[in-house]
Amino acid sequence: MNPFIEAALEEARIGQAEGGIPIGSVIVHQGRIIGRGHNRRVQRGSAILHAEMDALENAGRQPASVYREAVLYTTLSPCAMCSGAILLYGIPKVVIGENQTFTGEETLLRSRGVQVEILQEAACIELMRSFIANNPGLWNEDIGVV
Repeated sequence: MNPFIEAALEEARIGQAEGGIPIGSVIVHQGRIIGRGHNRRVQRGSAILHAEMDALENAGRQPASVYREAVLYTTLSPCAMCSGAILLYGIPKVVIGENQTFTGEETLLRSRGVQVEILQEAACIELMRSFIANNPGLWNEDIGVV
């Protein structure tokens, strides 16, 4: 498994252990993780702390040049909000652990020149399938269905 997806998966598992939604993300610049995070909507009572947003927040303030050379790794296809942040900061590449349980704004990202790579990692798929089966209400709330 890609070591950066493995780091994102580790974040997802931390989030699940905290009682949250098991999605994780890391931001990599020049081969080094500069920000890592996981979905903390439940833990923080937040409307916006998806994994990608948490990783951006934890990367801290960076110059535009850093974002333009970064790769964002996420265990699950990014939603509209997170895709907007990717576009806002000019992140040129997104590596997605899986998009079988949820397909986010991949078409939008590609249409704006972002390179999107989908791995279909079995561990990412199983983590989300199990979570969604056991927590459908919480999952639907997270993606804005209820």
